[in-house]
Formats: sequence, C-alpha cells, structure tokens
Amino acid sequence: MKVAVSACLVGKNTKYNGGNNYNEAVMKYLLDKEYVTICPEVIGGLPTPRIPSERKGNKVINKIGEDVTINFFDGAQKEIEKLLKESINIIIVKEKSPSCGYKQIYDGTFTNTLTEGNGVFVDLALQNGFIIYTEKDIEKMVD
Repeated sequence: MKVAVSACLVGKNTKYNGGNNYNEAVMKYLLDKEYVTICPEVIGGLPTPRIPSERKGNKVINKIGEDVTINFFDGAQKEIEKLLKESINIIIVKEKSPSCGYKQIYDGTFTNTLTEGNGVFVDLALQNGFIIYTEKDIEKMVD
C-alpha cells in the first residue's frame, strides 16, 4: 500500500520555524509501506523558515498580516494532482496546520485557540475522496 505523509512528520525540516514534527509512531506505521511526502506550503512557494500562518475562513493570513492564501491553495492543488497521478488514497497529515489540519485548526487569531475546521490541503483532499489520518490517529493505531 502506498500512502502520502506530511513531510514534517518524517523528519523533513519543512515546518514554519525551519524544524520538523518527527513522529515515531508514524515512522513505525510506514515501515512496511511505500510513501511519498507532501508539504503544500513549500510546494506553494513559501520558504522554510517562514512567518507562521493561520486559516480564517477561506483566507490564510500570516502573523504579520500578509495574505498568503494563494500559496496555500496553489500548493494544495499541486500536491493533490501529484497524489492522484500516483493513485494514492490515504494521507497522514499534521494536525492543526493551516494546510494539513483535520477537524481542528488554529482560528486565525494567533492565540493558540483551536476551532473546528480543516486546513486548505485537507479540504481539497476530502473533496477528491482521499482518506485522512492525523499523526494522533496513527499513534492510536500503532499502540
């Protein structure tokens, strides 16, 4: 089975602060699987490191007030096209992210307040029939 996974979860330094979100449970889950990494924010043209961003409605704004919505939507579209070509239907994403968050994301106030909703990439992935898991779902499956 081939799956897609947020690049930061496998230790790639794609996180906004230049680091990663390496997750041991995700790596265990991937041991016997072929996988490709994704990072819609980087593919959408944003640098690493970058100013943190949060989603508010259909907009994505960074912490200094710049509208980076186009980068997020462009990157999401490019990553979806890649996954469709590779016939991948399962994606493991980083929870709470403005791109990859699933069911809960930060609310756009930069106060660490969560709200119901999905990141830009996850919304598009769900519209295209992908199955989504976060690293927390995988941690429960591996334990």
